Amino acid sequence: MSDARLHLVPVRSREAKDFVRAWHRHHPPPAGQIFAVGAADESGTLRAVAIVGRPVARHFDDGATLEVTRTASDGTRNANSLLYGASWRAAKALGYRRLITFTQEGESGTSLRGAGWTLIARRPPRAGWHTVSRPRTGHGNDHVARFLWQAPAPTPEVPNALPPAQSNGPE
Repeated sequence: MSDARLHLVPVRSREAKDFVRAWHRHHPPPAGQIFAVGAADESGTLRAVAIVGRPVARHFDDGATLEVTRTASDGTRNANSLLYGASWRAAKALGYRRLITFTQEGESGTSLRGAGWTLIARRPPRAGWHTVSRPRTGHGNDHVARFLWQAPAPTPEVPNALPPAQSNGPE
């Protein structure tokens, strides 16, 4: 896709999930979400979406962490980087302190690095979630190594280095 000039647009849940169904390479839309954001070109055509929700893994679900559970793009350059950055700004504005996402083996992570994210862990392939006592169907990521990424740490607020000027009365 060309180097279209992109801007952020609000995206309703149904529209984001429909976009994921149409464009995501290996996963269906996630079940839930906290918010979604889109990238559109100059004509208003939606080119990419990001869906952000509670972390899938329960040990990350601490009330202060969100996860980008899906991004999908029609191939427009820089769309995913734009959305990863916007997702982090939105999560911080909502009071969250951490934003994570996973990529699969074979995905470069270029969009994440472009948005300032850091690779923090490698997860080996797993056999799947199915057990005799709790039957489950695969979701397309069984037997695939995964990589955990984290958005840049929020910059702490720096207190004013100089004390306020003292007033000795009218000048």
